[in-house]
Amino acid sequence: MGGLFEYVKMAVQNIRANKGRSFLTMLGIIIGIASVIAIVSIGEGTKNQMNSEIDGIGSGLIAIDVSSEAMTEDEWITPDDVQEIRKLDTVGGVSVSNNYDGETVTGKGNFSIMLTGEGPDAKMINNSEMKYGSYFGEAEIEEGKNVCVISDADAKKLFGTDDVVGMSLDITCYDSSKSFRIIGVTTQKENGTFVNYTYDGMPVTVNVPYSSMDDLVGGTDEFYSITVVQADKTLDSQIVADQVVHVLEKRHQCAGEDYFQVQSFQDVLQSMNEMLGMVTAFISFVAGISLLVGGIGVMNIMLVSVTERTKEIGLKKAIGAKKGRILGQFLTEAAILTSMGGLLGVAAGIGLAEVISKMSSTPVAINGTSIVVSVGFSTLIGVVFGLLPSISAANLNPIEALRHE
Repeated sequence: MGGLFEYVKMAVQNIRANKGRSFLTMLGIIIGIASVIAIVSIGEGTKNQMNSEIDGIGSGLIAIDVSSEAMTEDEWITPDDVQEIRKLDTVGGVSVSNNYDGETVTGKGNFSIMLTGEGPDAKMINNSEMKYGSYFGEAEIEEGKNVCVISDADAKKLFGTDDVVGMSLDITCYDSSKSFRIIGVTTQKENGTFVNYTYDGMPVTVNVPYSSMDDLVGGTDEFYSITVVQADKTLDSQIVADQVVHVLEKRHQCAGEDYFQVQSFQDVLQSMNEMLGMVTAFISFVAGISLLVGGIGVMNIMLVSVTERTKEIGLKKAIGAKKGRILGQFLTEAAILTSMGGLLGVAAGIGLAEVISKMSSTPVAINGTSIVVSVGFSTLIGVVFGLLPSISAANLNPIEALRHE
């Protein structure tokens, strides 16, 4: 331990004696570490916020779609199927929806609309809350009432105001027309940084009971897709999905036919995280190349240091210093040089990440593991690239070293 302390002391003295040269040598390490820390911090912060936003709208949701093979066999999801699925303890609700293009005319002009026929649990997955009135429920669906719910933004487009509960919309779809009474107005929850629910130019959306929409377009009470809401969001979505598919296959007597395809938001989130992680890792790898450049700089400056201190090395060996002591001294100096560069790089990387965050509103998450790994890796670079100069110093002939000019 005493020998190591002595190595550190001599290394610090030598670095301080050549401040300018030492800093320039560390610069490659600083830039490399700073780049990696900044990239990882921004990538981690982006992933955390994206996960939070997606989790807010999609946590506990499982989409069940009818496959093309099932469509060929005319096997669709029926209202009775939905009722059976809703009886499962692990299911909190089942949303169904079918969409058709239509149009309407108000005092504000002609509008293209997307007519969406929904079930009673649709409000459970919509990223909105009631502003006026209420959503339709099972009673309105069973009776096929001509009622509808629209957003406050769409209400302003159609009528110039969002206080429109009680007003009517005359909707035309497939050459059929029907008047729907507005019973509720929703308002959009605040959009996140990464997940946007609206865009300019999107058509007006009118949500109606699927039964009344079927009366308008001449459709049948069958669905090609449903969204299942888990009762317990912490439960593995695959367990719930398997239960739902089992119910559908039992009712349609199609076990093993893969008539019903499953996709959960947990799967989507995992795929997105993997993709973002790969992008972050690749960019970090590119930034890390500068660490190798910095390592070559360390090796170069250590070779220069060996040359400058040849007489000192010869004197130490002449009075009995072993090869291991000379080797340890120069390896310690190289490791300390790169470690200091690593620490300065970490500080610079955190500062850079914070600056980018404030300038672009990009979230940042400082990863403690990446800091430890970065400093450790920079130290390793010092050892690896300092090895050749250290061996060169340890193998010097003491007589030739003392005669060196």
